[in-house]
Amino acid sequence: MSLHNSPSQSFSGSHAHIALDNHDFVDRRSAAIVGQQQAERRQFGSSHNGLSPNGLELAVAIDEYKVQNHRRYLTCDEILSVITTLGYRKK
Repeated sequence: MSLHNSPSQSFSGSHAHIALDNHDFVDRRSAAIVGQQQAERRQFGSSHNGLSPNGLELAVAIDEYKVQNHRRYLTCDEILSVITTLGYRKK
């Protein structure tokens, strides 16, 4: 089944109530200008509330690492790298 056959199609089965209308679809990828990066959406924007100053510094450093390296989750070694970049050392 092609999604482009007609302007409005219905699905069969449990999704029969969903109708596709190509005029309502917004391709968000086309909003970015070629050669320019679009701002990354952050799902947990307020997750830093209530942190100590040192905790906030770590959280911001981890967020920056994630954005720069296109990572959603960090390994323990990556977290250790961020911590040591902030100047923390094992005694």
